[in-house]
Amino acid sequence: MRNRWQGGRAAVLAMMALMTAADAQQAAFVPVQHRAPPPDFLYRAGDGAVAAFADAGMQVERDRGARDALAEHRRLAAALGQLEPQRPGVLDTYVLSVALDSDPVFGREAREAARVLARRYGADRRTLVLAGSDGTRASELPIGSPQALGAALAAVAERMDVREDVLVLFTTSHGGPFGIVYHDGDSGYGGISPMKLRAMLGELGFTRRLLIVNACYSGVFIGPLASDDSVIVTAAATDRSSFGCFAENDWTFFGDAFVNRALRKAQPIEAAFTEARNQVAVWETEATLTPSRPQVSIGAAAHRWLAAIDDAVPTTASAPVGRPTDIGALVALQREARARDPR
Repeated sequence: MRNRWQGGRAAVLAMMALMTAADAQQAAFVPVQHRAPPPDFLYRAGDGAVAAFADAGMQVERDRGARDALAEHRRLAAALGQLEPQRPGVLDTYVLSVALDSDPVFGREAREAARVLARRYGADRRTLVLAGSDGTRASELPIGSPQALGAALAAVAERMDVREDVLVLFTTSHGGPFGIVYHDGDSGYGGISPMKLRAMLGELGFTRRLLIVNACYSGVFIGPLASDDSVIVTAAATDRSSFGCFAENDWTFFGDAFVNRALRKAQPIEAAFTEARNQVAVWETEATLTPSRPQVSIGAAAHRWLAAIDDAVPTTASAPVGRPTDIGALVALQREARARDPR
């Protein structure tokens, strides 16, 4: 009996030691930080040059090791290789969820958005996620970058029937009047403009597409990308910021309202957008923020396939995950900013 007790006690102690080591490793992990300015030629280029870079879908990589480059190549190849082909005669949905900034809020948001959208549209084996760390450990996923986004879109186009199936593209990052920002710590810089995204989608033949662009100024994507067969949802108008993108958050305002809450329910996307827009307006009013004015555009022909994929949404809503949007913390930050600069 004593030997059995000692053996059990040793096993428990060993397990506790392993748990303690794992906890310490997790606690010691520090996500990629934005500390250094962009390379000089980007830093000094001015807004016009940055817009031209985004139109070209350019990215700049700095100080990445050879082993890191190989590991990244392998992660992307493995992710693309897991995509299942479409089923002839069946309207299949392919989901691509991309965090283009390495702040953990975007990594967390892209991962959970992929789960929500895959469940909503029955795309479990037809879903790709490109994202940095979720803030707890190094990312096991390929990073989101203009180059990786292009490769992922090409892989999806190879596996789907672009005339029959639907592409759902969710992007989350910071944004500017030129488009969406690619920023991976102190190593990766770039951007994707509406014109560049339109060129990529056009080259690959995507027609039926649901595009969700979650970033400041993301309304700039609607004009260039609108078509009869497109649905475009943006977190903000062309001249407005969106909110909630603190690295510590689990969601941005719009990601929380639209993806984490409204899209989990068995309701058409128009109703989900209205619910999200109203919820964001409530939060912005509470925090005395300038309204972001989320936008939606639904093409005339898109209603047919949109109704078909919305009809297949699970009838039982899944529960929201993550910490709710913290209006109090945002208000406190707003007060600090005003105290530093009363203007």
